[in-house]
Amino acid sequence: MSARTVTDTTVSGAAPGERVEVAFPVLDSLRAVGAVAVLTTHVAFWAGAYTRHGLWGTLLARLDVGVAIFFVLSGFLLSREFLVRAARGRPAPGLGRYLWKRFLRIAPVYIVTVVLALTFIDSNADLGISDWLTTLLLGNTFVDGLPPAGLTQMWSLAAEVTFYVVLPLLMLVAVGGRRLRPWRVMAVLVAMAAVSVWWHLDGAARAAHGTGGSTLQWLPSYLSWFAAGIGLALVQVLHTQGRWQRLTGLVVTLARQPGSCWALAAGLLLVSATPLAGPTMLASPTASESLTKSVLYGAIGTLIVATGVFTVADGAYSRVFGHGGARHLGWISYGLFCLHLPGLHLVMWATGWTEFQGHGLQLWVLTMAVGLVAAELAYRLIERPALRLKGLGRRSVPEPAVVTAATSGTSTR
Repeated sequence: MSARTVTDTTVSGAAPGERVEVAFPVLDSLRAVGAVAVLTTHVAFWAGAYTRHGLWGTLLARLDVGVAIFFVLSGFLLSREFLVRAARGRPAPGLGRYLWKRFLRIAPVYIVTVVLALTFIDSNADLGISDWLTTLLLGNTFVDGLPPAGLTQMWSLAAEVTFYVVLPLLMLVAVGGRRLRPWRVMAVLVAMAAVSVWWHLDGAARAAHGTGGSTLQWLPSYLSWFAAGIGLALVQVLHTQGRWQRLTGLVVTLARQPGSCWALAAGLLLVSATPLAGPTMLASPTASESLTKSVLYGAIGTLIVATGVFTVADGAYSRVFGHGGARHLGWISYGLFCLHLPGLHLVMWATGWTEFQGHGLQLWVLTMAVGLVAAELAYRLIERPALRLKGLGRRSVPEPAVVTAATSGTSTR
């Protein structure tokens, strides 16, 4: 979901019938931060940097924290419309249209990426029709543990799509009728976090019996990250309404100090680089290590995303991260996420380099260049044309008057 513009009906001062547009431009750029982090950790692995450079190598391994940024962002952006509608006394978004928009956002670029990876990467040459179908349906982590070469990052997309499917039910429980009850929403968030804790400590191991899937990569492992995003959406809506100001004010005050948030995030990342968060390489962590890493990553993602939700509209942070160039990187970041691993395979093939033999900086520059070109093409030729279909079949109705709200999303201007 784009962070560029979202419809709000809770902004103080809006007349009945007005459609208020609230922008969160910094969130676009933060999506790019997540994508670059994921690309960097994959390049570092291929270059053999995880174990070659001490603490620095471990920190490169921990840049998979970019996934936590994605999940917190999705929790915020997708749940917010449900909460805004409840606060206004309006029904939830239509389920069919919601799922259609999610399909258009994810499927076209993903399908193209799968076709490219399965067709042109040599190690995928022996895959049969059933393998193709499993991969196209994002089923690898549920049945065989690991997606094919060039698509190993897609475990996180499978978890995200599962969240898309579950979210309307979660919001039905959290919101119920056309009224926003904060305690009810918070109870659902606590339950989501509790499920994640149990899954890391016991549930994943239980589910692993009788399945070939990677149970620690399933949605229950990451419900707490999505819950953090929903929690930020709740705080934003309540703060906009002037409700629960003592609690929401604490969150907003911290988030409007982005330097402090990023410093805290960096400190937590350093903690995650210790043995407390598990091994650097691909060995399975213990249950406690897995949970520790999940908690640390969730806190990092929440701190970073909060700076984009509650940023001061005309502050230096907003000017930097809200710059058009930075935001454009965010708009193409989904293509970068999908296509960077096929691009990495292409770079390795073209250069003749082999895995774990170094060339880290050169490999990063070349992979980033290939990934950005591929992402830009995907955005212009696939994503934008596909998203034009999101209103397909929708009845034409007169648009209400538009009021533009501040980019902080908390007041009108």
